[in-house]
Amino acid sequence: MTDSAAALDPKLLEILVCPLTKGPLRYDREANELISDKGGLAYPIRDGIPIMLIDEARPLDDEPQA
Repeated sequence: MTDSAAALDPKLLEILVCPLTKGPLRYDREANELISDKGGLAYPIRDGIPIMLIDEARPLDDEPQA
């Protein structure tokens, strides 16, 4: 799948929350990840499916915050 962004349903983004903080997520189209600013984690999206496992998330502390 070359355009995973098309597979991410906006309604899904409205109901998903960070499993660590229970806070909102934002979609990073370029990195194809769901970002938890409060938790400082980025959850990958593989084949259009968000992987909402804390163990699979990437820490954001190595990136400058915008």
